[in-house]
Amino acid sequence: MIATQGEKALALLREPGVLTDELRRKLIELLLTPPQERRMSYEEFLEWADEDTLAEWVDGRIVPYSPASKRHQELADFLLVLMRLFVEHRDLGVVLSAPFQMKLPRSGREPDLIFIAKAHLDRLKATYLDGPADLAVEIVSPESVGRDRGEKFYEYEEAGIPEYWLIDPLTQRAEFYRRDDQGRYRLVSPDAEGVYRSAVLPGFWLNVAWLWQPPPVIEALVALGIVGPTAD
Repeated sequence: MIATQGEKALALLREPGVLTDELRRKLIELLLTPPQERRMSYEEFLEWADEDTLAEWVDGRIVPYSPASKRHQELADFLLVLMRLFVEHRDLGVVLSAPFQMKLPRSGREPDLIFIAKAHLDRLKATYLDGPADLAVEIVSPESVGRDRGEKFYEYEEAGIPEYWLIDPLTQRAEFYRRDDQGRYRLVSPDAEGVYRSAVLPGFWLNVAWLWQPPPVIEALVALGIVGPTAD
């Protein structure tokens, strides 16, 4: 069996020589101790990361994630156009898309989309949102399903994000959650026509079928009353 460099170093340290027993013991302990995970503050993370960094910050740890698929990005872009134009048309606040950090008590997450109401625009900094959004949207991928339905679900609930959308294009399942009076997320189903009406975006509705077979954007904007003869 071929010895590794670490094994060779340990063998040399165990041989009698110029090292004292105490120094030899400390060096052996150091070599046998697994390296500690690198931790950093949120401020250090923001300074370290750039626009191309695919990672989030959780309890001082850097958590990488995979690039989005074409289907994922197309769906995110479709929702971004509808929500951003609706919000601008109604002067409700700001809609931002990933990668943009949202700093929560124990993490710095990058939801696919976030809405920040006008009353909370003071939370919006140059490179991150300092506090919870009013709405967070996560588009589920095979790599992210555990985080989106597990860690992020409870982090968003705990942080006080009033509305959370979980959209899974692979299973064609959309879940819409709202915080109740006890601060817990409750699932809200679309109506009989398959339409979900947002609580934090007054007047905004979404035909769930659009998520799986998006219509031309202009048709959706006309239906929402943002453009065309029925625009308010």
